[in-house]
Amino acid sequence: MIEYILLGVLAPIILNLMHMIIGLYVVTQRGNLMSLGFTGMGFLTKTMGMIFLTWLGVGYLELDFRIYIPLLTFFWFFTHIVEAFVIQHYMKENGSKHIKQIQI
Repeated sequence: MIEYILLGVLAPIILNLMHMIIGLYVVTQRGNLMSLGFTGMGFLTKTMGMIFLTWLGVGYLELDFRIYIPLLTFFWFFTHIVEAFVIQHYMKENGSKHIKQIQI
């Protein structure tokens, strides 16, 4: 039971939390354009992380995939959406005055 909680709940939350912290650094210190590049790279790193967690849980630890995969994907997706809104907020704050004038 503890494996399901550690790998299915905590691991995707920690993975996306680390990505969000680095993403916040990139957007606030390097700008929006670099943040878009980091988002593209983040797609690859998160995909590799999810494949690894899937292999670790189902292939190596032999967890029941009918329980483990829905847990893993739900918490990954939920934290991914939270991360998207947080990063979008900081990108809007970081936008140039010219772009803000065009949008209004």
